[in-house]
Amino acid sequence: MLIGMVASAAGTFAQTDPLPSWNDGKAKSTILDFVGKVTREGGPDYVRPAERIATFDNDGTLWAEQPVYFQLQFAFDEVKRLAAQNPDWKTREPFRSVLNRDLKGLAASGEKGLLQIMAATHTGVTTDQFAKAVANWLASARHPTKQRPYDELVYQPQLELLAFLRANGFKTFIVSGGGVELMRVFAEKAYGIPPEQVIGSSGVVKFRLGSDGKPELFKEAKVEFIDDGPGKPVGINRFIGRRPILAFGNSDGDLQMLQYTTAGSGLRLALILHHTDAEREWAYDRTSRIGKLDKALDEGKAKGWTIVDMKADWKTVFPPERRP
Repeated sequence: MLIGMVASAAGTFAQTDPLPSWNDGKAKSTILDFVGKVTREGGPDYVRPAERIATFDNDGTLWAEQPVYFQLQFAFDEVKRLAAQNPDWKTREPFRSVLNRDLKGLAASGEKGLLQIMAATHTGVTTDQFAKAVANWLASARHPTKQRPYDELVYQPQLELLAFLRANGFKTFIVSGGGVELMRVFAEKAYGIPPEQVIGSSGVVKFRLGSDGKPELFKEAKVEFIDDGPGKPVGINRFIGRRPILAFGNSDGDLQMLQYTTAGSGLRLALILHHTDAEREWAYDRTSRIGKLDKALDEGKAKGWTIVDMKADWKTVFPPERRP
């Protein structure tokens, strides 16, 4: 009888584990302990629901970011799609290099070339036209090595963490250096995070009346806000108005967000995802050109932040492939 009760209890626990894709260990227990403490009414670390703010970086934290940031891959694919409307691109850099897959030529164009590509593919259209282009790309494009849609390369353990936090009264936000209008197209479906809780870099958008006389928002080729590095706490203050009690990042671009979060009073949790799994994903940190993790890793270790080791702490990385 007693054995049966124990077995039943164990089975119930297994079924109710809120983070089944996380291996048992320090990272998982730290998360569970933190959420338990801040939601325990009457406890010394209790935080009322309105102040349970959790911020997550996107690239490399909620979905993959190799071999290039997915937004940049979208821009490359858009150059190819729009080439017929711009025949001069066949001989004009940096577009020629993109069309011919000339990585050396593209690299030679430097930051100026990338800005030209971003302007050509992200501006000069309405916000509705841009959102449609992003949605079409997500529906058709495949990652070059994983051969899966880009919005399937989200991290299963993070989906579970987001759901767990929301089930415990947290409001979850994306705070990313990526373009806000691109992320808002898929964030709600992919992560359960609505567009009004997505903070990202943005260009100037202006109201105007379209050729049909209807109001529209037009994307201009001017930078409005860069939500990266020190811009992240600024964006949090501007768009959320509350300091997070939990922040999760993966690169040096997230350092200031983690510093800002942990500088508040009361119990705080800063987490860094360390990409250590070359077999299931990619292994990279201090010398990577994408998602470099150097200063934040050192500071995280020195200050006792939670370093999530992808290879050791996650049972699985990506969710099951969707069936056609």
